Amino acid sequence: MTPKILIIGACGQIGSELTYKLRDIYGVENVIASDIDTRKLELVNSGPFEIIDAKNFNAVKDCCRIHNINTVYLMAALLSATGEKYPMEAWDLNMNSLFHVLNLAKQKLIEKVFWPSSIAVFGHTTPKEHTPQHTVMEPSTVYGITKQVGERWCEYYHEKYGVDVRSIRYPGIISWKTLPGGGTTDYAVEIYHEALKTKHYSCFLTEDTELPMMFMDDAIKATIDIMNANADAIKIRSSYNLSAISFTPKQIAESIKEHISDFSMTYNPDFRQGIANSWPKSIDDSRAREDWNWKHTFSLNDITNEMLKQLGKK
Repeated sequence: MTPKILIIGACGQIGSELTYKLRDIYGVENVIASDIDTRKLELVNSGPFEIIDAKNFNAVKDCCRIHNINTVYLMAALLSATGEKYPMEAWDLNMNSLFHVLNLAKQKLIEKVFWPSSIAVFGHTTPKEHTPQHTVMEPSTVYGITKQVGERWCEYYHEKYGVDVRSIRYPGIISWKTLPGGGTTDYAVEIYHEALKTKHYSCFLTEDTELPMMFMDDAIKATIDIMNANADAIKIRSSYNLSAISFTPKQIAESIKEHISDFSMTYNPDFRQGIANSWPKSIDDSRAREDWNWKHTFSLNDITNEMLKQLGKK
């Protein structure tokens, strides 16, 4: 049966690209995009769109009933850097929106939920290399706290109420289609824009700050893959580790110099350095690869080639 999908937060960095991909797969009429922000006119006008505040339970519930929704992708969130500036707003949005969707599933008004977690659930006490699926999690950011708590609630609702909720811990995401959304790994998107515009980038992290990263195409693929997997294959109902590659600002700069020889970079760490220092350098995602056959595609060189090619066209 073709799912009837609602994407909450469809105008965000991941939500927008997920919307287009799901519409390609299931048909425009079967994917309802929603957001409180309507400035992305191309997406707003590309198919069914509802203006919904993710914090408003009745608005989400009414939309699900009107459109006969059975699957919800909850992509609305305040990310790490923005969350540090507006902690109460981040808690309100990130937590209450999740409760609303989980409760709709508990009431059997929807059948399946996707909710993204993040490597922000980890902290200074987490092993930095090949961070295991089950490990110490002491997040030091508001965003990370909301994601860690959200993971526990997802698992709880599955165990207590049978809610079919699925989640992955996104690493840093790189995309040429959408601008960054206030995350600590945003430098890895901004750097390509500035390389083409000014041939220089001032990085807010140190040159040797290694973080797990992923190209958007791989992130979208993982999101759809886990939702398409048989329920019995999903053994972890908190959130799966997900990984592709890890690199430093210096390494990404070197990959750009292979195409733009006079590109230069300076380093001026700000408050986001402290956030990055609390996160892992590399992730062990063997459980995702074993349980639902996750595989990534893009290397750093692949990402640089695609980013410069596509942004150059724009």
